[in-house]
Amino acid sequence: MIPFVLIHGAWHGAWCWEKLTPILEAAGHRVLAPDLPGHGDDRTPLAAVTLDLYANRLCELLDTLSEPAILVGHSMGGIVISQAAERRPSRVRTLAYVSGFLLRDGQSLLDVAGADTESLLLPNLEWAADGRSARVAPAAVREAFYAECSELDAIASAARLTAQPTAPTTTPVHVTEPRFGSIPRVYVECRHDRAVSPGSQRAMYTATPCVRVASLATDHSPFYSAPERLAGVLLSLTK
Repeated sequence: MIPFVLIHGAWHGAWCWEKLTPILEAAGHRVLAPDLPGHGDDRTPLAAVTLDLYANRLCELLDTLSEPAILVGHSMGGIVISQAAERRPSRVRTLAYVSGFLLRDGQSLLDVAGADTESLLLPNLEWAADGRSARVAPAAVREAFYAECSELDAIASAARLTAQPTAPTTTPVHVTEPRFGSIPRVYVECRHDRAVSPGSQRAMYTATPCVRVASLATDHSPFYSAPERLAGVLLSLTK
């Protein structure tokens, strides 16, 4: 039994894995899906949330496991699994980026997202007065995140989105070849994505090569629009 640790993206919480988790568990694997600090049911003040805090939360979880885990990072969750892998390389079996931010050392998420002219996100951000967090304009949520999801899933998910702290997205990732670089990486590209464009995804996995690139003809949220197909890719990593 290989543990999967699922790390959600910006504005989301552990709830976004609700359709994927049962499929992985039915295949005999343990699945853990934590809320990152300030997300979902976690009540950490947004002003206190940092990339270090995200990575610490994941490292604490990895330390409780009896064997190395497959880390799955969706979107912003990519920077979290990268940073945790740098700190705990022996606790990670494989890194899987689902339309995830796979960054080089010294890059920040905003560096890459800011250059993604095809993304619907930056033009539709609504910033808090103090600039420490942002939300996605409600009118853009469906097209950016859930374009190919059912109406029911899109509505339910949009209602659970929360503000995204700014600090983790502006903090450079620190990774090294001996630690982060020693772990096999897999990229799951979402070819119809309007949040992290296919071109941006391609640029990331080209700059930081992966042992495998799996391609799904889905929107940004395959855990809702194509959970069986996403599960198939992830389960293949256990063989």
